[in-house]
Amino acid sequence: MSSKQNRRPAQRGRKPAAAARKTRPDKDAAAGQAAPQPAARDESSVTPAQAGDPAGGRTAGRDGEPGASAAQGASAPSGPRPARLTGAAVITAAEGALLAAYGVYLMVMGLAGDPDSPKQTEILAVVFFALAALPLVAARGLWLRRRWSRGPAMITQIMALPVAWTLINSGGALIAGGIAIGVVALAALVLLVNPTATEALGIGPRDA
Repeated sequence: MSSKQNRRPAQRGRKPAAAARKTRPDKDAAAGQAAPQPAARDESSVTPAQAGDPAGGRTAGRDGEPGASAAQGASAPSGPRPARLTGAAVITAAEGALLAAYGVYLMVMGLAGDPDSPKQTEILAVVFFALAALPLVAARGLWLRRRWSRGPAMITQIMALPVAWTLINSGGALIAGGIAIGVVALAALVLLVNPTATEALGIGPRDA
């Protein structure tokens, strides 16, 4: 009897331990179910720059970042247009207008049939129209303060100098016209190389 009584308490003590082992997995499973799950990330709210998209970074820098505004400021000088640049634009536009007017005159003469060779006259008129396009485009660029316009404007004045010299050597009434063309071309060149005009066009000392 004594041995049976001794075994029963031992068996009784083992049962609670086994029961505790069985309940632990249930508690762990319940705890895992009760634990809050991380919220799913909304991909639609992620911007290209946050996702590491290089295209998004380039777009942001190109559209409204300080780098883009600085580049725009460098290409478009601010401030009023100086009088020297305005004078160069007016002279260049006047030269282009004169070339175009002479082209129209030649075209009318060729169509009327007064010259000996109307076809050659019309071809010469087309040449004058092409020559007039260069100073007219350059004059518009100078007026709008475009950097590229200085080169075509200077080329126009350099081309006018041989024409002026030829008219002066022709003699007669053409001498006055040659002198006028030469003076105007030299004046335009002086205005175009002036530091005030070059700075207004955004051209530095090295570029000039």
